Amino acid sequence: MYAQAYNPMLPVPHRIQRLRRETKDTFTLELSSTARVNPPFLPGQFNMLYLFGVGEVPISISGVPAQPELLVHTTRAVGVVTKAMAKLKMGQMIGVRGPYGTAWPAEVAQGNDVVLIAGGIGLAPLRPLIYKVLSNRERYGRVLLLYGTRSPEEILYRKEVETWRSRFDMEVLVTVDRAIGNWHGHVGVVTKILQHAPFDPYHAKAYVCGPEIMMTASMDALVKRGVTKDNIYVSMERNMKCAIGQCGHCQFGPKFACKDGPVFRSDTISRYLAVREV
Repeated sequence: MYAQAYNPMLPVPHRIQRLRRETKDTFTLELSSTARVNPPFLPGQFNMLYLFGVGEVPISISGVPAQPELLVHTTRAVGVVTKAMAKLKMGQMIGVRGPYGTAWPAEVAQGNDVVLIAGGIGLAPLRPLIYKVLSNRERYGRVLLLYGTRSPEEILYRKEVETWRSRFDMEVLVTVDRAIGNWHGHVGVVTKILQHAPFDPYHAKAYVCGPEIMMTASMDALVKRGVTKDNIYVSMERNMKCAIGQCGHCQFGPKFACKDGPVFRSDTISRYLAVREV
């Protein structure tokens, strides 16, 4: 029986198997449990990671769903807890609670085109969905990944992105805000490449993750292309503290990102995105 069945607030000890630098301020942790077999997770769900004596943060699971024994989390070192995590070494311990939250609904896209839109570190929560779709590739129509970052140096999972781009059954379009160095790809916001992306908007499901302003712009651009709001899903990565809907930190209108999300169908929350302070 999993520890969470008795106490959802109790972290389970995990050992760091690997810490990989993705960009200058972003890193990936690979963890294995020392107490039990990790419960399976669904693409889009998150864990609460607890650093003893420092604090706890919610981080999306970025691993491969078919390999739940290895927990993978990619995050940016921006706060006290994540900056301390970035200094950890292989073999050190960290606490994990989860998985929590709703998942990307991949099944509803069967027989349709799949459009994945990521901004910056928003590629991390979409990574498990990409692997799930590719593991059942014959069930879907076109599969597109549209990925935007501030600069070429901030591209996550660079080797994987190149591998996905080399596939004949998937199209990957990457754009940057600033073309520096030897970058010869697209330049501009991700909605710019969305305008002419090759998919059927009337038979497509879209999955969007990134900064809220980017997600709002992407939703608007998708609707202009002909994708209805009930066919667009977004992940609201908010300030979650308890992960079980008790503390209220992640309240978003009448909903809680931790238990009603973080994945939402856009027609259920789009009106709240336009309201300041929500």
